[in-house]
Amino acid sequence: MTVTEAPPASPAPAPAEPVVHKQSVRRKLVPYWLLLPGILWLVVFFALPMVYQASTSVQTGSLEEGFKVTWHFQTYWDALTEYYPQYMRSVLYAGTATILCLLLGYPLAYLIAFKAGRWRNLLLVLVIAPFFTSFLIRTLAWKTILADGGPVVDVLGSVGFLDVTSWLGMTEGNRLLATPLAVVCGLTYNFLPFMILPLYTSLERIDSRLHEAAGDLYAKPSTVFRKVTFPLSMPGVVSGTLLTFIPASGDYVNAELLGSTDTKMVGNVIQSQFLRVLDYPTAAALSFILMAVVLIMVTVYIRRAGTEDLV
Repeated sequence: MTVTEAPPASPAPAPAEPVVHKQSVRRKLVPYWLLLPGILWLVVFFALPMVYQASTSVQTGSLEEGFKVTWHFQTYWDALTEYYPQYMRSVLYAGTATILCLLLGYPLAYLIAFKAGRWRNLLLVLVIAPFFTSFLIRTLAWKTILADGGPVVDVLGSVGFLDVTSWLGMTEGNRLLATPLAVVCGLTYNFLPFMILPLYTSLERIDSRLHEAAGDLYAKPSTVFRKVTFPLSMPGVVSGTLLTFIPASGDYVNAELLGSTDTKMVGNVIQSQFLRVLDYPTAAALSFILMAVVLIMVTVYIRRAGTEDLV
């Protein structure tokens, strides 16, 4: 018998590439690629301007000679001590308008969410209808509504409403225009949709079976609202108040068109410093102080509200 040589062993097959691993890595990177355009947008149009304004706030100089960064933080203290009445006025007007928007918007949002039926879409369109026109045009319309000698002034004067508001310091005599009340009315009207839409979204999410269960337990309608509806709608309340208060505190159009020199808000001061006085460091410092004040108030409010589930 002859022994034949065994054929050479074939080389071991190369290990397969981890295709599955590569695909999983790519899938994990997809959300980041989708977020990249938004991140770039925020960096270019939000972060960089913020950095530029921060550097402007610590500069000194003039428009003719040029501004230079000298780390002059005294600008912040000077701006705060000189214009603190405007800050107080802005917080007061914005807070009052926010409360009025909540008192007016909650019943309307409740009606749309639970009682509107087939008219729900129509009512939602009517809520956002003011957005179809310019913010400036809407505010100018209130100038006509609140004009001296108009029907609104005559009716409110005849029922004694203007006497009460004049005693509270919101109006002057039988006049509505160029008063704090006119500014608050303009803020309330312009920012009311920002309150109604989050409230409606939050109320619409509530399961109607919870109301039925509360009724089966012999709860009164007031108890159902206090124990079920309102607590479950708190995310909408928080969102609506934030969306109303934050832009209202920095608004200057309503105070400019409906108010007077005694009703100027900090937004009017910032606009004047930027475009008229051309004192860019003071304007930038005023802006950052306003942002800090609003941020602190919002943080405290969210923690006290006890909800982070914003809609």
